[in-house]
Amino acid sequence: MGNWLNYINAFLCGGVLCAIGQILIDKTKLTPARILVIYVVSGVFLGGLGLYSHIEEWGGAGATVPLTGFGYLLTAGVKEAVVQHGIWGALTGGVTAAAAGITAAVVFGFLVALFFHSSDKK
Repeated sequence: MGNWLNYINAFLCGGVLCAIGQILIDKTKLTPARILVIYVVSGVFLGGLGLYSHIEEWGGAGATVPLTGFGYLLTAGVKEAVVQHGIWGALTGGVTAAAAGITAAVVFGFLVALFFHSSDKK
């Protein structure tokens, strides 16, 4: 039963984050790009306050996969790098922590661009 509870928690956490995003799209004049920035900054803010770790512990992948999880990852990387390297770690920690995800996004974006061509909607 323990694994099923983890799956349910991940589904609920990710679902709530997605529902909030959909409500913001439907009920406000915010562009999707601004909503994405709000999500990343929210993850950074909650991570800085130490609150997102509790959300991550409860929601598992439902908390780490969305953009709020990316913001939290940046914050965790900066915290760790500052402990190891002092104030200079604030400049490199976030990128170091997120390097694998950033690299994957660039590589897969490039591969998709090779096989598909954009066109105007008609």
